[in-house]
Amino acid sequence: MTEVLVVVAFHSGHGHTARQAAAVAAGAAGVGGVSAELLDVGDVGEAGWARLDAADAIVFGSPTYMGSRSAVFQAFAEASSTVWAQGRWRDKLAAGFTNSSGVNGDKLGTLTSLAIFAAQHGMTWVSLGLPPGWLFTADGSPTDLNRLGGFLGALAQSPSDVGSDLAPPDADLRTAAHLGERVAVAALRLAAGRALVGA
Repeated sequence: MTEVLVVVAFHSGHGHTARQAAAVAAGAAGVGGVSAELLDVGDVGEAGWARLDAADAIVFGSPTYMGSRSAVFQAFAEASSTVWAQGRWRDKLAAGFTNSSGVNGDKLGTLTSLAIFAAQHGMTWVSLGLPPGWLFTADGSPTDLNRLGGFLGALAQSPSDVGSDLAPPDADLRTAAHLGERVAVAALRLAAGRALVGA
């Protein structure tokens, strides 16, 4: 079986979401038989579109600005209309992540828009697959995985006055890595199933 490819397609305004994207890619690449690539959707180019077409799974990421995904990510989504018309991403796996300066920041709005975007392309969404951490129980800790309590995708929080060298915190980066690993394992299983059906 050929190696599975996971592409992390993201936009980052100030570097914080880029760190989250790198953690997703690292989590995916840590699974045997899987390679992961980062793709800045602000500068896709023909080679970038080709890598997205070649991917077994695409993990979409955007900062949450004013309760939704960034304008740069939206432009990428709109530019994918030809891909949509040709069904080139149909039946690929998809997942998503987002970061904002607020603990809540209405990040669910961004994840929902990413999931709908994937559904429009006929993709299959992979959830985070973690229970909520931190404030879910009295003995929770801000170092817990999924400390912000998301289910649809990976959430991160970066204070607006802290640089990307210090934020998002380790718990959020480990949560992002978990998402990458989960997508990679699901992609391997899907590829194996397709090979079996083809045989």
